[in-house]
Amino acid sequence: MKFLSVVAGISGIYDLGVGILMLAATGTLATVFHVPVPEPILFAKLLGIFLICVGLGYAAPWRDPVTHRGYLWVFGPILKGAGAAAFVIDYIVNASPASFLLFAVTDGTLALLTLWGLLRLSGESSAPR
Repeated sequence: MKFLSVVAGISGIYDLGVGILMLAATGTLATVFHVPVPEPILFAKLLGIFLICVGLGYAAPWRDPVTHRGYLWVFGPILKGAGAAAFVIDYIVNASPASFLLFAVTDGTLALLTLWGLLRLSGESSAPR
């Protein structure tokens, strides 16, 4: 359970950080990743707001991952796993910048760590007492 709390905390900080950057420094972030600023810029701003909300949502599973494991399933293995796959696929299919693979690695790692922790939790709760 402590492991999932740590992963939830890291995931929350990660999403908050990226969300704040997307919202406050959209142009700088686009420059760093060698991509044009989205047009209209509202799409990037909305993504920033979404990531901030996801990050804030990790506060509940950080405090109590057992009760809030549903949040961890949706925003860990499902969302972060799909995000990692999307970055890799876009890199291969659309020749997006290699710097995008940084997000694939971070999202993918957090998805796998969350999945591992959730499976361990399931194993513990189904073990005979």
